[in-house]
Amino acid sequence: MSHLNRVRHLVAPCQLRDTITIATMNIFSSLPGHIQLRRLVNLRSLAVAVQAFTLLAVWKVLELELEWLPMLACIATLAAINFLTLLRLRSSRPVTNLELFAQLSIDVFALSFLLYYAGGSTNPFVSIYMLPLVIAAATLPARYTWGMAALTTACYSWLMAYHIPLPHNHQDMDNAFNTHVMGMWTGFVISAVVVAYFVVKMAQEVRSRDELLVQVREEILRNERIVALGTQAAGAAHELGTPLSTMAVVIGELQHEVDDEQLQGNLTLLDEQVRACRRILDKIMLNAQDSGTTTIQGADELMSDVLDEWQLLRPTAQYRYDGDKPAPLISVDVTLRAALMNLLNNAADASVQAIEINTRHDSSNFILEIRDYGAGLSEEVLLKAGSAFFTTKTEGRGLGLFLANATIERLGGTVRLYNREGGGAVTELTLPVEGTAA
Repeated sequence: MSHLNRVRHLVAPCQLRDTITIATMNIFSSLPGHIQLRRLVNLRSLAVAVQAFTLLAVWKVLELELEWLPMLACIATLAAINFLTLLRLRSSRPVTNLELFAQLSIDVFALSFLLYYAGGSTNPFVSIYMLPLVIAAATLPARYTWGMAALTTACYSWLMAYHIPLPHNHQDMDNAFNTHVMGMWTGFVISAVVVAYFVVKMAQEVRSRDELLVQVREEILRNERIVALGTQAAGAAHELGTPLSTMAVVIGELQHEVDDEQLQGNLTLLDEQVRACRRILDKIMLNAQDSGTTTIQGADELMSDVLDEWQLLRPTAQYRYDGDKPAPLISVDVTLRAALMNLLNNAADASVQAIEINTRHDSSNFILEIRDYGAGLSEEVLLKAGSAFFTTKTEGRGLGLFLANATIERLGGTVRLYNREGGGAVTELTLPVEGTAA
């Protein structure tokens, strides 16, 4: 049982390690705090541009006399803070909730400063106080949201008592009222656009995160099944060694005792199959020790080795192979050959005639097509193909395509099944290219 324990020891950690690594890389590939701060920087850049444009419009169109110097200084300071925040985003240091709250507070104080010199609470743009509150509610915990609500309420209330009134032309009250209404409309449009943008982005992020979590969960469940199958396969390989040895001994004795040529041929064929089974079991034990390691190999060399071995196991199967030159280099591990054997067996089982094997590649992908002349695939098969324990064969276990999918996806490739014109099906395998062999 030493081989079995060694296989269990090697298979399970490698599979679980790959699963944890992939899940960790997927979940933490983008830091949420950095994403929110980057969106805030984009919104602040828009706010600086709108504020500068508004001051220009007030000066040129409305011809109001305001305290231009402190207001322009405030906008310039806000732009400088935004630039420093951009530099901060280059750091890998995590963005905390307190930092996001502080950034929003800066915007609130800048808005309060501008409104102080532009009429305070009577300014139609005072409704923009809602934007920092909405952003805080969408991105920060409850205590920070309530803190932002208290801050904006305090600033609004302070501006009701302390501000520099806007200059009014009392002889043209209708025009002043219309200007105020237009300012309220502009403030509403700005608020609506910003809120819609931020809420849509947040909803997209939530959906993407949910999809990622579902994908990671399915991958973990699939790899757990693979670990269980690997452990059972190791146990079966260990237990089958004894009966195969007994069969080899009995076949050898019968070959010496039987004189009939036909029986001798059958015994020879049976002996070759038993030896092939022994080689497969030995390879399982050997491959378990190298599990998790990959090598770079030419695609033509890989296909030649796989087809030679497959022909030994399926001597009656007929095929036509057409490989492109020069062959690309791809990443190969011990499980890829078994995956290719499964795909070839599925095609041969479905096709009475010879199957066609074509390969091609471009600068990024190696593509293998296995075409059969069978009855094709039904909609149910196309939908469920690759799922564990789903099979259309009477003696199948539904594991061949499932394990092939898992192996090829782990190497960065894909498997696609579709029906071909004129009958039959095509199994298309795609693997990333590492280079091109000379």
